[in-house]
Amino acid sequence: MTDMPAVHVHDLHKSYGPVQALKGVSLDIARGGIFGLLGPNGAGKTTFIRLLTGSSKRDAGEAAVLGLDPQGDRWALRRRIGYMPQEPALYDDLSARENLTFFVRAFNRRDLSGRVNETLAFVGLLERADDPLFKLSGGMRQRVSLACALVHQPEVLFLDEPTTGIDPRLRRTFWAHFRKLADGGCTILVSTHQMDEVVYCDRVAILQEGVLLAVDTPRGLLRRGEALIRVELDGRTETSAVHDYPHRLPALLRGHGLDPAVERIEVEEATLEQVVLAMIAEHEQQREEA
Repeated sequence: MTDMPAVHVHDLHKSYGPVQALKGVSLDIARGGIFGLLGPNGAGKTTFIRLLTGSSKRDAGEAAVLGLDPQGDRWALRRRIGYMPQEPALYDDLSARENLTFFVRAFNRRDLSGRVNETLAFVGLLERADDPLFKLSGGMRQRVSLACALVHQPEVLFLDEPTTGIDPRLRRTFWAHFRKLADGGCTILVSTHQMDEVVYCDRVAILQEGVLLAVDTPRGLLRRGEALIRVELDGRTETSAVHDYPHRLPALLRGHGLDPAVERIEVEEATLEQVVLAMIAEHEQQREEA
Protein backbone atom coordinates (compact mmCIF):
# COMPACT_ATOMS: atom_id res chain seq x y z
CA MET A 1 0.00 0.00 0.00
CA THR A 2 1.51 3.28 -1.09
CA ASP A 3 -0.27 5.21 1.64
CA MET A 4 1.21 3.01 4.38
CA PRO A 5 3.50 5.15 6.57
CA ALA A 6 7.21 4.52 6.49
CA VAL A 7 7.18 4.34 10.30
CA HIS A 8 4.30 3.54 12.61
CA VAL A 9 4.54 3.34 16.40
CA HIS A 10 1.75 3.16 18.96
CA ASP A 11 2.07 3.37 22.74
CA LEU A 12 5.78 2.54 22.60
CA HIS A 13 7.48 1.88 25.95
CA LYS A 14 11.09 1.18 26.86
CA SER A 15 12.82 1.17 30.24
CA TYR A 16 16.36 0.57 31.41
CA GLY A 17 15.90 -0.62 34.97
CA PRO A 18 14.12 2.16 36.87
CA VAL A 19 14.65 4.68 34.03
CA GLN A 20 11.73 5.06 31.62
CA ALA A 21 13.32 6.06 28.33
CA LEU A 22 10.06 6.08 26.31
CA LYS A 23 6.63 6.54 27.87
CA GLY A 24 3.89 5.58 25.44
CA VAL A 25 5.06 7.28 22.25
CA SER A 26 2.64 7.15 19.29
CA LEU A 27 3.69 8.49 15.91
CA ASP A 28 3.32 7.98 12.16
CA ILE A 29 5.96 9.14 9.67
CA ALA A 30 4.90 9.42 6.03
CA ARG A 31 7.06 8.12 3.21
CA GLY A 32 9.56 10.51 1.70
CA GLY A 33 10.94 13.72 3.19
CA ILE A 34 12.98 14.52 6.28
CA PHE A 35 11.46 13.94 9.71
CA GLY A 36 13.31 15.49 12.63
CA LEU A 37 13.38 14.19 16.18
CA LEU A 38 14.32 17.10 18.43
CA GLY A 39 15.11 16.98 22.11
CA PRO A 40 17.88 17.48 24.68
CA ASN A 41 20.35 14.75 25.53
CA GLY A 42 18.55 12.00 27.45
CA ALA A 43 15.17 12.76 25.88
CA GLY A 44 14.87 9.25 24.39
CA LYS A 45 15.89 9.97 20.79
CA THR A 46 18.56 7.29 20.51
CA THR A 47 16.34 4.73 22.23
CA PHE A 48 13.55 5.50 19.77
CA ILE A 49 15.85 4.98 16.77
CA ARG A 50 17.37 1.80 18.20
CA LEU A 51 13.91 0.29 18.67
CA LEU A 52 13.00 1.07 15.06
CA THR A 53 16.20 -0.39 13.65
CA GLY A 54 15.86 -3.60 15.65
CA SER A 55 19.00 -2.83 17.68
CA SER A 56 16.96 -2.91 20.88
CA LYS A 57 13.72 -4.57 22.00
CA ARG A 58 10.67 -2.62 23.11
CA ASP A 59 8.95 -3.41 26.39
CA ALA A 60 5.43 -2.73 25.12
CA GLY A 61 3.54 -1.15 22.24
CA GLU A 62 3.53 -1.49 18.47
CA ALA A 63 6.26 -0.62 15.99
CA ALA A 64 6.51 -1.07 12.23
CA VAL A 65 8.97 0.19 9.61
CA LEU A 66 7.88 -0.31 6.00
CA GLY A 67 5.21 -2.62 7.41
CA LEU A 68 7.81 -4.86 9.10
CA ASP A 69 8.25 -5.49 12.82
CA PRO A 70 11.77 -4.35 13.84
CA GLN A 71 11.96 -7.30 16.23
CA GLY A 72 10.24 -10.16 14.42
CA ASP A 73 11.33 -9.10 10.90
CA ARG A 74 14.71 -7.69 11.85
CA TRP A 75 16.80 -9.37 9.16
CA ALA A 76 14.36 -8.63 6.34
CA LEU A 77 14.13 -5.01 7.52
CA ARG A 78 17.87 -4.42 7.69
CA ARG A 79 18.20 -4.91 3.93
CA ARG A 80 15.80 -1.99 3.41
CA ILE A 81 16.99 0.53 5.99
CA GLY A 82 20.20 2.43 6.71
CA TYR A 83 21.44 3.35 10.17
CA MET A 84 24.10 5.88 11.08
CA PRO A 85 24.71 5.65 14.85
CA GLN A 86 25.86 8.56 16.95
CA GLU A 87 29.27 6.91 17.43
CA PRO A 88 30.62 5.67 14.06
CA ALA A 89 30.96 1.87 13.94
CA LEU A 90 33.97 1.76 11.62
CA TYR A 91 37.27 -0.11 11.30
CA ASP A 92 40.17 2.30 11.80
CA ASP A 93 42.76 0.11 10.08
CA LEU A 94 40.68 -0.18 6.91
CA SER A 95 40.30 2.48 4.26
CA ALA A 96 37.01 4.21 3.50
CA ARG A 97 36.62 1.99 0.43
CA GLU A 98 37.34 -1.16 2.46
CA ASN A 99 34.83 -0.16 5.12
CA LEU A 100 32.11 0.29 2.50
CA THR A 101 33.06 -2.95 0.78
CA PHE A 102 32.72 -4.75 4.10
CA PHE A 103 29.19 -3.37 4.55
CA VAL A 104 28.29 -4.32 0.97
CA ARG A 105 29.40 -7.92 1.54
CA ALA A 106 27.35 -8.04 4.74
CA PHE A 107 24.26 -7.63 2.55
CA ASN A 108 25.32 -10.58 0.38
CA ARG A 109 24.41 -8.74 -2.83
CA ARG A 110 26.74 -8.68 -5.81
CA ASP A 111 24.73 -5.91 -7.48
CA LEU A 112 26.03 -3.46 -4.87
CA SER A 113 29.71 -3.69 -5.81
CA GLY A 114 29.47 -0.70 -8.13
CA ARG A 115 27.80 1.35 -5.42
CA VAL A 116 31.01 1.81 -3.41
CA ASN A 117 32.57 4.42 -5.70
CA GLU A 118 29.20 6.09 -6.34
CA THR A 119 28.57 6.47 -2.62
CA LEU A 120 32.09 7.71 -1.88
CA ALA A 121 31.67 10.30 -4.62
CA PHE A 122 28.28 11.31 -3.18
CA VAL A 123 29.87 12.16 0.21
CA GLY A 124 32.93 13.76 -1.44
CA LEU A 125 35.53 11.21 -0.37
CA LEU A 126 36.54 9.55 -3.62
CA GLU A 127 40.00 11.17 -3.56
CA ARG A 128 40.66 9.89 -0.02
CA ALA A 129 38.95 6.53 -0.53
CA ASP A 130 42.11 4.46 -0.04
CA ASP A 131 43.48 6.22 3.04
CA PRO A 132 43.14 4.29 6.32
CA LEU A 133 40.51 5.78 8.58
CA PHE A 134 42.97 6.68 11.34
CA LYS A 135 44.49 9.24 8.94
CA LEU A 136 41.14 10.96 8.29
CA SER A 137 39.71 13.91 10.20
CA GLY A 138 36.64 13.59 12.40
CA GLY A 139 34.46 15.18 9.74
CA MET A 140 35.72 12.76 7.09
CA ARG A 141 35.03 9.82 9.40
CA GLN A 142 31.47 11.10 9.79
CA ARG A 143 31.16 11.09 6.01
CA VAL A 144 32.41 7.50 5.85
CA SER A 145 29.83 6.54 8.47
CA LEU A 146 27.11 8.17 6.39
CA ALA A 147 28.36 6.41 3.26
CA CYS A 148 28.18 3.03 5.02
CA ALA A 149 24.53 3.71 5.87
CA LEU A 150 23.80 4.66 2.25
CA VAL A 151 25.75 2.17 0.18
CA HIS A 152 22.85 -0.31 -0.21
CA GLN A 153 20.35 2.42 -1.20
CA PRO A 154 17.97 2.11 1.78
CA GLU A 155 14.30 3.09 1.60
CA VAL A 156 14.42 4.52 5.14
CA LEU A 157 17.51 6.14 6.63
CA PHE A 158 17.95 6.57 10.41
CA LEU A 159 20.50 9.19 11.45
CA ASP A 160 21.34 9.61 15.13
CA GLU A 161 22.89 13.04 15.77
CA PRO A 162 24.76 12.90 12.43
CA THR A 163 26.23 16.42 12.63
CA THR A 164 27.52 16.36 16.21
CA GLY A 165 31.05 17.66 16.46
CA ILE A 166 31.48 18.81 12.86
CA ASP A 167 32.05 22.35 11.62
CA PRO A 168 29.20 24.54 10.29
CA ARG A 169 30.26 24.24 6.65
CA LEU A 170 30.24 20.44 6.78
CA ARG A 171 26.90 20.53 8.59
CA ARG A 172 25.40 22.42 5.65
CA THR A 173 26.93 19.87 3.28
CA PHE A 174 25.39 17.00 5.25
CA TRP A 175 21.95 18.59 5.16
CA ALA A 176 22.31 19.16 1.42
CA HIS A 177 23.01 15.42 1.10
CA PHE A 178 19.95 14.59 3.21
CA ARG A 179 17.70 16.80 1.10
CA LYS A 180 18.98 15.27 -2.12
CA LEU A 181 18.27 11.79 -0.74
CA ALA A 182 14.78 12.78 0.39
CA ASP A 183 14.03 14.34 -3.00
CA GLY A 184 14.99 11.00 -4.50
CA GLY A 185 12.34 9.21 -2.44
CA CYS A 186 14.25 8.14 0.65
CA THR A 187 12.53 8.63 4.02
CA ILE A 188 14.92 10.14 6.56
CA LEU A 189 14.49 10.16 10.33
CA VAL A 190 17.17 12.32 11.90
CA SER A 191 17.65 13.07 15.58
CA THR A 192 19.25 16.27 16.78
CA HIS A 193 19.45 18.53 19.81
CA GLN A 194 20.50 21.54 17.73
CA MET A 195 17.58 23.91 17.30
CA ASP A 196 18.88 25.58 14.14
CA GLU A 197 18.81 22.28 12.24
CA VAL A 198 15.05 21.90 12.57
CA VAL A 199 14.45 24.31 9.68
CA TYR A 200 15.87 21.70 7.30
CA CYS A 201 13.14 19.18 8.24
CA ASP A 202 9.71 18.79 6.68
CA ARG A 203 8.14 17.75 9.98
CA VAL A 204 9.47 17.66 13.54
CA ALA A 205 8.63 15.77 16.73
CA ILE A 206 9.63 17.22 20.11
CA LEU A 207 10.68 14.56 22.61
CA GLN A 208 11.32 15.23 26.29
CA GLU A 209 11.96 12.61 28.97
CA GLY A 210 10.44 9.93 26.78
CA VAL A 211 7.23 11.88 26.15
CA LEU A 212 6.16 13.22 22.76
CA LEU A 213 5.28 16.89 23.27
CA ALA A 214 4.38 17.94 19.73
CA VAL A 215 4.54 16.96 16.06
CA ASP A 216 4.38 19.74 13.47
CA THR A 217 6.15 21.53 10.65
CA PRO A 218 8.94 23.90 11.70
CA ARG A 219 6.68 26.83 10.77
CA GLY A 220 3.79 25.32 12.72
CA LEU A 221 5.99 25.01 15.80
CA LEU A 222 6.96 28.66 15.55
CA ARG A 223 3.31 29.66 15.47
CA ARG A 224 2.77 27.92 18.79
CA GLY A 225 4.88 30.58 20.43
CA GLU A 226 3.80 34.09 21.28
CA ALA A 227 4.37 37.03 18.97
CA LEU A 228 4.60 40.55 20.32
CA ILE A 229 2.56 43.01 18.23
CA ARG A 230 3.54 46.65 18.74
CA VAL A 231 1.27 49.32 17.31
CA GLU A 232 2.47 52.91 17.40
CA LEU A 233 -0.18 55.64 17.14
CA ASP A 234 -0.69 59.16 18.44
CA GLY A 235 2.69 59.13 20.14
CA ARG A 236 2.11 55.99 22.20
CA THR A 237 2.83 52.28 21.75
CA GLU A 238 0.35 49.50 22.41
CA THR A 239 1.84 45.99 22.80
CA SER A 240 -0.12 42.74 22.58
CA ALA A 241 1.15 39.18 23.00
CA VAL A 242 -0.73 36.76 20.75
CA HIS A 243 -0.48 33.18 19.54
CA ASP A 244 -0.78 32.35 15.83
CA TYR A 245 -0.41 36.00 14.86
CA PRO A 246 -1.21 35.55 11.12
CA HIS A 247 -4.78 34.76 12.12
CA ARG A 248 -4.99 37.06 15.15
CA LEU A 249 -3.47 40.14 13.54
CA PRO A 250 -6.53 41.12 11.43
CA ALA A 251 -8.81 41.06 14.48
CA LEU A 252 -6.28 43.12 16.39
CA LEU A 253 -6.17 45.72 13.64
CA ARG A 254 -9.94 45.82 13.40
CA GLY A 255 -9.90 46.82 17.04
CA HIS A 256 -8.16 49.98 15.87
CA GLY A 257 -10.55 50.37 12.97
CA LEU A 258 -7.51 50.38 10.70
CA ASP A 259 -7.13 53.99 11.77
CA PRO A 260 -4.95 56.17 9.53
CA ALA A 261 -3.15 57.13 12.72
CA VAL A 262 -1.55 53.68 12.80
CA GLU A 263 1.96 54.47 11.64
CA ARG A 264 3.76 51.15 11.98
CA ILE A 265 3.16 47.57 13.00
CA GLU A 266 6.02 45.55 14.41
CA VAL A 267 5.82 41.79 14.92
CA GLU A 268 8.34 40.02 17.13
CA GLU A 269 7.93 36.26 16.90
CA ALA A 270 9.25 33.83 19.47
CA THR A 271 12.27 31.88 18.28
CA LEU A 272 12.03 28.14 17.80
CA GLU A 273 14.33 27.69 20.77
CA GLN A 274 11.97 29.74 22.95
CA VAL A 275 8.97 27.71 21.76
CA VAL A 276 10.62 24.35 22.44
CA LEU A 277 12.00 25.43 25.82
CA ALA A 278 8.53 26.67 26.78
CA MET A 279 7.07 23.26 25.87
CA ILE A 280 9.70 21.50 27.95
CA ALA A 281 9.14 23.85 30.93
CA GLU A 282 5.38 23.27 30.75
CA HIS A 283 5.91 19.51 30.63
CA GLU A 284 8.19 19.62 33.68
CA GLN A 285 5.73 21.80 35.60
CA GLN A 286 2.85 19.40 34.84
CA ARG A 287 4.99 16.47 36.00
CA GLU A 288 5.80 18.22 39.29
CA GLU A 289 2.14 19.09 39.88
CA ALA A 290 0.93 15.54 39.13
